[in-house]
Formats: sequence, structure tokens, C-alpha cells
Amino acid sequence: MKIRKGDTVVVLTGKSKGKQGEVMTVLPRTSKVIVSGINTAKKHTKPRRANQAGGVVDRDMPIDVSNVALIHKGKRTKIGYKINDDGTKVRVARSTSEVI
Repeated sequence: MKIRKGDTVVVLTGKSKGKQGEVMTVLPRTSKVIVSGINTAKKHTKPRRANQAGGVVDRDMPIDVSNVALIHKGKRTKIGYKINDDGTKVRVARSTSEVI
């Protein structure tokens, strides 16, 4: 997966189209990411311990990685890879050819 935890992304489709957020979790097996403040759903929770409160909680739900794009220097861009002279593999912004 080319999107990593901590990246800033923009949503391309769905009810949150155009919103930006930071990737909190990456789920590579299902090709999904969880972005903070994006694709929220109300979850009814039951108190499990005596000191824990129950109620309705907003949770960020996974969104498919194909529906988000990386933001680099204020613009969305695709991601590529490049191998440096010393043999290290780095992510590169396709639009500017700069190392991310």
C-alpha cells in the first residue's frame, strides 16, 4: 500500500468528498484506511466495567484506499517509488518527483 499512517489525504468520493484528514490506521488486508474525522458513524456502546460510561459514540469507519489521494504541498498527487544510489527505496510524489 502506498498510503501510510500519518499521511494527509483528501477523500475523492462518497459523503465526505473533498474533506481532508490524517490517516490514523492502515488496514492492508482489506485495502482500507481510517482517516480522522472522515466517514464517522454513531456506535451504541454498553458499559463493560463499573466505571465505564455507555452511550452513543462517534467512530471513524474505514474507507477504501482507492477513494483517497495523498496531499503533498497542498495538492493531491499520486505516489511512486524510487531506489536511491545507496539502495534505499523511497516514496516519490509523481507530480513533482520529490521525495515524500
